[in-house]
Formats: sequence, C-alpha cells, structure tokens
Amino acid sequence: MRYVLKKIALLAATLLVISLVVFLAFQIIPGDPVTQMLGTEYTQARAEALRHELGLDQPVIVRYFKWLAGFVTGDLGTSYSYSMPVSELLAGKIAVTAWLSLLAFLLVIVISIPMGLALARFEGGILDRIMTVVNQITMSIPPFFIGILFTLLFGFLLRLFTPGNFVSYHDSVGGFFGFIFFPALAIALPKSAMTIKLLRRSIVGELDEDYVRTAYSRGNSRAMVLQYHVLRNAIIPVVTFLAMTLADIVAGSIIIEQVFTIPGIGRLLLLSISTRDYPVVQSIVVMIAFVVVFMNFLADIAYQYIDPRIRLS
Repeated sequence: MRYVLKKIALLAATLLVISLVVFLAFQIIPGDPVTQMLGTEYTQARAEALRHELGLDQPVIVRYFKWLAGFVTGDLGTSYSYSMPVSELLAGKIAVTAWLSLLAFLLVIVISIPMGLALARFEGGILDRIMTVVNQITMSIPPFFIGILFTLLFGFLLRLFTPGNFVSYHDSVGGFFGFIFFPALAIALPKSAMTIKLLRRSIVGELDEDYVRTAYSRGNSRAMVLQYHVLRNAIIPVVTFLAMTLADIVAGSIIIEQVFTIPGIGRLLLLSISTRDYPVVQSIVVMIAFVVVFMNFLADIAYQYIDPRIRLS
C-alpha cells in the first residue's frame, strides 16, 4: 500500500509540474490571442479592454493558479475562438480520439502477442526470418504515411470507406468503427512491429532459465512452456512498452486525424495552436500528459501482480 501511495503522490507531483510548464510555455511563445481575436478591428483601447475581460492583464502566477483551480474542478475555461466552455467543446471530440486510440491499442495487443509467441516458438525458422524483415520495414514507416497508403488502397481503390466522409457514432456505430478501423490500424502497425520484436527477444532470453528446463522435464510441450511459464516473466518489459505505446498512440492519433479528416482533439489542438486559443491548447496538452503519466503509473502497479520479486519495500 505504501508503494501505491508513493506512486500516487509522484503522479500528482509530476502532473503539477507538467501543468506549470505547459502554462508558462504558452505565455512566452510568440503570438497574442487578443490580436488574433480582434483581427482587423484591433485598437489599443479594445485590446486593453479585452485583455482585462479575459484576465490576461493579471500576473502570470495568479492566472496559473486560477486556471489550475478551475482545471481540477472541471472548469477548463472558455475558448477564445468559439466563445464556449472548453469542456463542452472537448466533450464529443475526446470520445472520438479515445475510441480511435483504444482500437489502435487493442490491435497492437491482438497482433503482437500471438505473433511474438509464434516467432519465439519457431525461432530461426522461415516464418521468423520473414517476419524479422517485415518488422524492420514496418517499424521504419511512420503512421501518417501508412495512413496515406491506406487512404489510397482501401479508400479510393477498394472503396471500403469514403476518405474525408467521417461517420459519427451518433449516426451509425458500425459506420463509425468501419471508418476509424483503418486509421487505428495505421497507428497500430509500427507499434505492433516493435512489440513483436521486444516480446520475441524477451521470450528467447527466458528459454535458458532453469525453470524452463524443469517445465520441459515434466513433459510439457514447447507451446505449453511458452504460454504457461515463459510468457509471464517475458511479458514484464513488454508491459512497460505497452504503457508507453498507449501514450504514443494517443499522440499519434493527433497526426493521423489530419490524414483521415477525423474531428477529434488532434485537429482541434492544431487549429487552436494556430489561433492562439490557449485555454483549449492547455487543456488538451495536460490531458495528453495525464494519459502518459497515468499509463506508466498503471504499469508500475501491474508489476506487483505480474512479478512479486520487483516489489519495493
């Protein structure tokens, strides 16, 4: 329990530091949201009035703590560009990005774990050699380029989905998942290749341990030894990688949403950066940071159940 409490305290402290860095970063980068909002109607008097209305004339540290207090209580502020609460603006878009990220993560697990086991089982065989080459190629291709290829192949040639014609889950659940499947797969393939390589190497490294020879001496087949004995120990470094992978997937969704014209938080983030809509940008960046930190926290906790030997006193 002390270990968990320490991790929770570290998580809270990390998020606090991240929120401060993010807030300060957007105070010093070039660009003025007031100028952006007023456009051609800009005058010094109007700029000062609007800056006072938005609270931008207050000291930075005061604005930070006001923003932090609001963020913790669910008040993310008001969007400069849309003149509406940021929480309402993000509500539907978070769901889209969350489903896209979750589907991509599930695809990574479904593809990589069985394939990693298979390659370790047939180490040095034809399948292992072919997949090693395929993995190297797949890891070197960025998801956005795979997304472009998928758009050309599955969108324009095979017509399995209509590029640019996003289907909301409110209109059709099947149409929604049919559309986001291909961008999710584009995100998942490079991560799957990395996970397969890591899992295979981890399993092969475990095969020389004494407990493996003991398992064989009891009449277990190679498949049973891999599945019921080796995998539990070999999966430990993979858990860490999968936690980081989910964080990368969320970040990768921001880019892939541009390729497939998906109205998630990624497109909103890039648009808000260009318009200096800081309440929106700060909220999205801190949320993404929370996912990264929280997934690493869950990975640390999962270690306790996977391998009690690594518990800290």
